[in-house]
Order: sequence, then structure tokens, then C-alpha cells
Amino acid sequence: MGMISEFKEFAMRGNVIDLAVGVVIGGAFGKIVTSLVDKVIMPPIGWLIGNVDFSALAWTLAPAKIGADGKEIPAVVIGYGDFINTLIQFIIVAFAIFMLVKVVNKLSRKKEEAPAAPAEPSEEVLLLREIRDSLNKH
Repeated sequence: MGMISEFKEFAMRGNVIDLAVGVVIGGAFGKIVTSLVDKVIMPPIGWLIGNVDFSALAWTLAPAKIGADGKEIPAVVIGYGDFINTLIQFIIVAFAIFMLVKVVNKLSRKKEEAPAAPAEPSEEVLLLREIRDSLNKH
């Protein structure tokens, strides 16, 4: 029973739950970025270059052929167009994370820069200051 309760304590910590939420949101964000790159960014770029569909760009190493047994052997290709799309997706995600970290750092610096107001001196300190000041006058 000890291991189950220990696991429950571990799983219910705030950090683990925060991580789980971050993973789910990150997965959804990844789908949004994929759609953005594939459906919004790359088509105009491909159109400007000359009606190029980046996802279809590939380098064929060996063409498809029919084997001796009559089965089709698929072509061996390197899909560099998909790599370009994935690279652009990575750049967008990295930039978004950079901007998020920059905002968080800026907010945390503002909190650190705000100095705490000095505490009011105690009555004893005020009384000692009065005594000191009166002695200095005489």
C-alpha cells in the first residue's frame, strides 16, 4: 500500500499536473502550427516560386517497379519538401516559445526591481533617535 500512496502523492503534485497540462496544450499548439504552415504559409510561397507544392518535393533514388512475383515495389524517395515544411514549423514554434519566455522574463524582472518599502522603525528606535538628536543640540 505504501508504494500506491507514494505514487498518488507524486502524481498529485502541482508540477506533474502542470507538466501534463503543458503537454496537452503543446500537442494542440503543434497541430495549429502544422495547419498554419501547410495550409496558410507554404501555398503562397509555393505560388510565388512558380506553383511549387513543397509537400510533394522529393528526390527519387529508385523508381517504383513491378517485382518478379507481380507485386509493386514502391519507389525509394527522399521527401525533402516535407522536411522544409517541418523546419518552418520548428522555426515558428521556437519563435513563439522565445517570445513567451521573453515576456515571462520581463514580468519577473519587474517584480524583482520593485524594492520593498522600508519597514517603519520600532518605537524604541524612534525614542533613541529623539534622545540622540536632543543630545546633539546641547
